[in-house]
Amino acid sequence: MEKKILIAYATKYGATAKIAETIGAALRAAGLDVVVKAVQGAEDPSDYSAVILGSAVYIGQWRKEAAAFLTTNENTLTQLPVWLFSSGPTGKGEPVDIMKGWRFPEKLQPIADRIRPRGIALFHGALDEGKLNFAEKLAVKMVKAPFGDFRNWEAVTAWAKGIAAACVCLA
Repeated sequence: MEKKILIAYATKYGATAKIAETIGAALRAAGLDVVVKAVQGAEDPSDYSAVILGSAVYIGQWRKEAAAFLTTNENTLTQLPVWLFSSGPTGKGEPVDIMKGWRFPEKLQPIADRIRPRGIALFHGALDEGKLNFAEKLAVKMVKAPFGDFRNWEAVTAWAKGIAAACVCLA
């Protein structure tokens, strides 16, 4: 029996969850068996044939629960095909340019180097001013990040299709 692919994510307000669900839909369209879950509800990754792990990014850092999942499951993840994604920058332009070359949290990079993911992506995020508390609004204004939904669904789907092709070859 073919194992499932786990897409685990960490989100605060739901924007990253929607990216994970979109990736899942693209993999399902390719005929793959996919489970999309928040990292808090994700099972042992050794029960899966591949893992896609993503997190919202705040001030250059992944959410604590995503970093904990990566750290806790490092040994298992080194044995599986893994892809990592981050979501966060808002505004026009390429996400990596907006983040001045940042692609992945520096303090997690040694773990990623040991896992050797097959791909690392950075996607635009979304900021809904109505969902943010006062401190969050102040932080957003300090870094001059625009409010709005800047997620690029074509970029997310294209990345997911590449993963689907790689996973089909693994089956």
